Amino acid sequence: MISTTLDWITQKKDMPSGETVKSAFGSFWMQSLRALVVFLSLCHLTSGYSERDRAHDLMSRYPLIDGHNDLALQLRILHNNHLSQIDLHNVSKVATDISRLQAGHVQTQMFAVYVLCGAQQKDAVRLTLEQIDLVRRMCTEYQEFELVTSAQELKNSEMKHKIGCLISIEGGHSIDSSLPALRMFYQLGVRSMALTHTCNTPWAESSAKMYDTFQRQNNSLTQFGKGVVEEMNRLGMIVDLSHTSWDTASAVLRHSKAPVIFSHSSSYTVCNHSRNVPDWLLHELKKKHGLIMVNLHSTFVSCRAEASLSDVADHFDHIKTVIGAESIGIGGDFEGAVRFPKGLEDVSKYPALIQELLQRNWTEDELGYVLRKNFLRVFEEVERVRDQLSLNLPSEVQIPLVEVQNPCRLVLRPPHPRGLPSNHKSSSRAEHGPPGLLILATVLLLSSLFLIE
Repeated sequence: MISTTLDWITQKKDMPSGETVKSAFGSFWMQSLRALVVFLSLCHLTSGYSERDRAHDLMSRYPLIDGHNDLALQLRILHNNHLSQIDLHNVSKVATDISRLQAGHVQTQMFAVYVLCGAQQKDAVRLTLEQIDLVRRMCTEYQEFELVTSAQELKNSEMKHKIGCLISIEGGHSIDSSLPALRMFYQLGVRSMALTHTCNTPWAESSAKMYDTFQRQNNSLTQFGKGVVEEMNRLGMIVDLSHTSWDTASAVLRHSKAPVIFSHSSSYTVCNHSRNVPDWLLHELKKKHGLIMVNLHSTFVSCRAEASLSDVADHFDHIKTVIGAESIGIGGDFEGAVRFPKGLEDVSKYPALIQELLQRNWTEDELGYVLRKNFLRVFEEVERVRDQLSLNLPSEVQIPLVEVQNPCRLVLRPPHPRGLPSNHKSSSRAEHGPPGLLILATVLLLSSLFLIE
């Protein structure tokens, strides 16, 4: 356009020296301005599309490892664990199924095995076993899934274009204060455990005050609790601090030999909910080379029932400012919470979050670590600590019965006579008779003798 206009001007022989040149240049600049406005408008219209494309491309190269999902809980609530009666490719009334995991570029999902705190001191171990069975069935009966139990298996599952399944126990009450139970869960494929849920255990303290159980003063991680952390380090099981009190989390960070994670927690500074992590604790996590996987639950994000994508991104921005992108992951908490931000209603919407962060000038390298590489680093470091402790024998530490306070626990000792079967008691009475009857018989005999006299 510029060259054409200039040629027209220079070739016009009878052009007046003043007004014609001024008019020509005015027309040229008006046309240029219109072209610039059209160009900028087109850029504006296409920028959203290009950022969306960029987010999907990035997640294709660095597919997400999501730290927390409670699908197993919903399958128990909605379908009583009858996996044969549903199709996991398309599940109604939930936010997670295979189709949506694939659409959201979720390559590895940490599936939580959670049982209600009301099962503590009752049948928590049985219920946990049933939920482990469900996740194992999910991840072996569907070809899109693959059960993974190591960092290398996780990497291999990506190469095979599978959705890797990691099993995490949500709540230390599931082990019933038993290290042998913890080891057996590890044998079944469990690779992470949150030390508490919304209730205290006899050895660790929860961030919640919903249950008035195992209240202690200035003892947020007992000696047995330290033994649990040590045994998890020895096994190569990731210690999860989401749901623990800040004091418990701080004690674990001091005691653990391996990095730890908050699998689904956000920033307390942005939203002052007790489930979130304060800055001083983030600094301790950073020193331990640990990981906070940001939770998407609206209440934890905005401290209100409603939240937006921007509210979620604020947590990422703040945590990056405090401890850097290398300490951040994503733990959506889908199926475990009831309200999610607009635009993040299910697991297929993760690209929208990445798009928002790209628009906030997060680099692709930073987001590659957030999506995937940070969790792999932590998992590999946990396994390195396990290998360093490989000569250590399994711990035989037992919790004192006075700390458990569990009337359902069997104490191994000879049974009391009152505990014998009823037929045995009857024969015993027939043979020996209770002392009261013997005394009564003696009195009656003596009375009859006096009467005879």
